[in-house]
Amino acid sequence: MNQYPWWKNALIGLVVVLGFIYALPNLYGDNPAVEIQAAHGAAVNRATVAQIRRLLVAARLPYKRISRAAKGVQVRFRRAGVQMRARDLIGQKLGPGFHTALALAPAAPAWLRALGARPMYLGLDLRGGVHFLLRVDMHAALHKALLEDTRALRRALRHHHIRYREARLAKTGVLELRFRNAAQAHEARRLMAQQFTDLAVTSGPHHALRAVMTPAAIAARQHYALEQNLTALRRRVNELGVAAPVIQQEGRSRIVVELPGVEDIARAKEILGRTATLEIHMVDSKNSLASAVSNGAPPGTRIYDGRHGQPILLYDRVLYSGDDITNASAGVDPQTGQPVVNITLNGRGAAINARVTRHNVGQRMAVVYVEVQSHLKRNDQGIPIRGPDGRRVRVTRKIERVITAPVIREALGGSFQITGIGSVRQARNLALLLRAGALAAPVSIIAERTVGPSLGAANITRGFYATLFGFLAIAVFMAVYYRIFGMLAAIALATNVVLLVAVLSILQATLTLPGIAGIALTVGMAIDANVLIFERIREELRNKNSPQAAIATGFDKAMGTIVDSNMTTFIAGLALFWLGSGSVRGFAITLCLGILTSLFSAILVTRALVNAVYGRRRRLAHVGI
Repeated sequence: MNQYPWWKNALIGLVVVLGFIYALPNLYGDNPAVEIQAAHGAAVNRATVAQIRRLLVAARLPYKRISRAAKGVQVRFRRAGVQMRARDLIGQKLGPGFHTALALAPAAPAWLRALGARPMYLGLDLRGGVHFLLRVDMHAALHKALLEDTRALRRALRHHHIRYREARLAKTGVLELRFRNAAQAHEARRLMAQQFTDLAVTSGPHHALRAVMTPAAIAARQHYALEQNLTALRRRVNELGVAAPVIQQEGRSRIVVELPGVEDIARAKEILGRTATLEIHMVDSKNSLASAVSNGAPPGTRIYDGRHGQPILLYDRVLYSGDDITNASAGVDPQTGQPVVNITLNGRGAAINARVTRHNVGQRMAVVYVEVQSHLKRNDQGIPIRGPDGRRVRVTRKIERVITAPVIREALGGSFQITGIGSVRQARNLALLLRAGALAAPVSIIAERTVGPSLGAANITRGFYATLFGFLAIAVFMAVYYRIFGMLAAIALATNVVLLVAVLSILQATLTLPGIAGIALTVGMAIDANVLIFERIREELRNKNSPQAAIATGFDKAMGTIVDSNMTTFIAGLALFWLGSGSVRGFAITLCLGILTSLFSAILVTRALVNAVYGRRRRLAHVGI
């Protein structure tokens, strides 16, 4: 007789039941939600929850429920439009002491959530949103690194008392140094060999040295710029409050950013592409500003543009920068009613701030806003100019503007306020950028694609019906051609789809349109194994073997062919995942997982069903195949 031992039937049944349980949350979907967290990790108390409830009721924004989340409070809604309005209202009323973010909350029952069963995320093409392809300006990243090396080299030369005539960074990216005599040049070269190993130094005429970055240093700097930009972009997207974003590297200098459900596309573009940071300088009150404007700034100083375009003379030395900022929040000055940004410094920045302000009471300290912008270089007709390699030439422009330059009234510590900001929106954007950190190199948006929510819903409907109709067509064909065995194969095929959805849900994969295509392809490919098995059973029956022997031989003999054929497809799926990116990888993951679930359902589940129907019959004269 054809029978599995009880433990194998129990194991197959357990896997199938667990598959149904973990696939079930996808039928319930998600609720649009808003998550509220207190700044600095503090807990959200009951008074805040009551205030949120009153705000929503007063604004007539219907919500499903308010519940405690892992780090704060979660408010669930029925529609995404209400969710967006509630996020803006709560963020405005609660103020800078709280962070509000959009989220997707599973609508599954509590008992499913207790088991850890959660639905799959929906990708951009299914939920709607915006897709950006960003290019990192690697030339600007290398120029910034060489500029840092130039400043560090000047300090090192002064520290070791090596006098030099000139140390400048040429436009060609070459660090040029000139000395009075050969001895000084030799000492400088020995110092650079010890402390600046990322520079390749050559000697020139008239006691000159020329230094360029080594190929290894260039590759390391480009890798650092890409990784730093990825980290900063993830922080910025988190600050925007986007649920299930996709931020990943594509190639050596490109980054893909997908923001599902985003409606304020203009603000998203503004936040993603800006490279803003702050620098703190002391104002030069000893030298005459009028003389500096007329005759040039004295050594160690520089003229900056202040508010409303007035010039201001600052010392070159940067006391500390945005790298020393640990937190920034937008607010309103209670005395003037003007927008401000509240800054919190780390230990290093706080120590510098305390020391400098303690010794300079009565002097002015300037906060300089620094931003690097990158745009296409165009000719007089407005047509982009292309370089020798055929690529469009980009021009980098550095904007440095003094936001405020107040008088130091007393010694400061690790926190202060920035005033002189034009609007509340500008204050919020600046605080967001400072919290997320500056980009290591400018980025430019080279491709943009927007998918509306209605189109995403249409894609889901079409993908669902395509898979359903394909499944029904296969089930009807199998039932007509293989009769009872075909019906059992259709049941196993349905189990395969459920198991595939369950595995994707457990992995918290993001379902995209190519992923649905992978599921539909799996439905068509999975039945091949059953066809091989059933044809082998028919062949054994034509050879006058008994039905029980034909069933056993059919499953056993077809096993090697099934594994071999699926293994070749699995290898192709691995190649797609290894060499592909983005949606290609999503398709490859679905395909490979579908092959594994197909083998389980076609071989084990189908065999268990056939055993249940025919396995207990000792004298079997005929089978429905």
